[in-house]
Amino acid sequence: MSDTDLGTMDAGQLRQHFASGTASPLEATNAALERIDRFNSAVNAYVVVDREGAQAAAEASARRWRQGRPLSDIDGIPVSLKDLTESLGLPARKGSLTESAAPCERDSPPARMLREAGAVILGKTNTPEFGWKAITDNRIFGATANPWHTGLTPGGSSGGAAVAAALNMGVLHQGGDSGGSIRIPASFCGVFGFKPTFGWVPEWPRSKEASLSHLGPLTRTVSDAARMLNVIGRYDYRDPYALRGQPQDWGEELGQGLEGMRIAYSPTLGYARVEAEVAECVRKAAHRLEELGAVVEEVDPGFESPIRIFNTLWFTASLAVYREHGERQRRLLDPGLVADAKRAERLSALDMFYALKERARLTERLEHFNQRYHLVMTPSVAVRPFPLHHDVPPDAGMRDWEEWAPFSYPFNLSQQPAASVPCGFTPCGLPVGFQLAGGKHDDARVLRVSEAYLAAFPPSFPERLDLAR
Repeated sequence: MSDTDLGTMDAGQLRQHFASGTASPLEATNAALERIDRFNSAVNAYVVVDREGAQAAAEASARRWRQGRPLSDIDGIPVSLKDLTESLGLPARKGSLTESAAPCERDSPPARMLREAGAVILGKTNTPEFGWKAITDNRIFGATANPWHTGLTPGGSSGGAAVAAALNMGVLHQGGDSGGSIRIPASFCGVFGFKPTFGWVPEWPRSKEASLSHLGPLTRTVSDAARMLNVIGRYDYRDPYALRGQPQDWGEELGQGLEGMRIAYSPTLGYARVEAEVAECVRKAAHRLEELGAVVEEVDPGFESPIRIFNTLWFTASLAVYREHGERQRRLLDPGLVADAKRAERLSALDMFYALKERARLTERLEHFNQRYHLVMTPSVAVRPFPLHHDVPPDAGMRDWEEWAPFSYPFNLSQQPAASVPCGFTPCGLPVGFQLAGGKHDDARVLRVSEAYLAAFPPSFPERLDLAR
């Protein structure tokens, strides 16, 4: 295929080539590996690359396609897993010096489902320690860099997956999101990221704050996200929080258009401070959705910042991690995670009780709001990507990542589906995303509106790196 670059294709295009015999899964896998070789040393998205395993899986897929017997719509498609996700034969260091480097002896549900669908697992992508913060660095593998400017953060905690998606180092990328960890890096890297309704993509072993954690895709296209969800968005009994009722086809509403779709556009949710360049990009996107046929009304859902609710749960999870380690291992933990754990030591059982009570009220309010509006639109993140090795923007007067990412964690508390959709760039060329959130189980609707926007306003992706000097 001298006239076509398989490394730039999405899953739908690759599938057409596999079906026609004009390209094979092995060629597509080698193209993805070549892009990893080209880009990864500068961005550090992958922390494990299983070259031999990927090529063997691709060869097996190629035989199935030649026989006309593919296992699924993504048979032979190159994929990655976040390093918090266990995959048989690969380590899962979870960004922590306290975790073993030995290969895993089992598959998590996403790894099993992808493998059984014939997808080609390229390796594992970087994450902060146990996914505790919204940037991507750790003491084992170092920092992951933004593909649009390598001196800046890609966000996190699924930063490695978002960077891999932006550079097409593989096509489908699995992330996890307990407070924005899919949507934040998707926005900072200019790709599509989707957090499904809680329990619809199974997770096992579960994260420490299991009731906040959602698994989902980071991809270049919405249709690719739907293809991935058609595989990993299925019930698995091992997840005690797993639910049934997923769409038979997660992309069932794609292409239906936006006529009559009612969208509540909330620039601040009533409490957030947003950088002017970010706010302007998102406001323009709201006007574009109107032009596409949606009814867009500027309105706030009417709740105060839930940061105290979220941090009560989040810091307590950090304390659980801290106390499960011995004194020697505690010295190996990220100091920021330890600081959060220490803050949780001051919390009481009554504090947790009231946080859970307020969380239920927030969920009730958002679900009620979604009876009047199909979706809620906000910025994905309140700030532009900022320099590496900082947990908050320098000189911003902030302490916690939740302060610069105020739009994402409310929808983890409510367990509703939410996406980050790329919508342009700041004047200095940094990507911006807007968030779309829906009521519980309205996932297909979120995907539908996201796809309609990106079909009309296709995103750009980096084909060379702007290296920090």
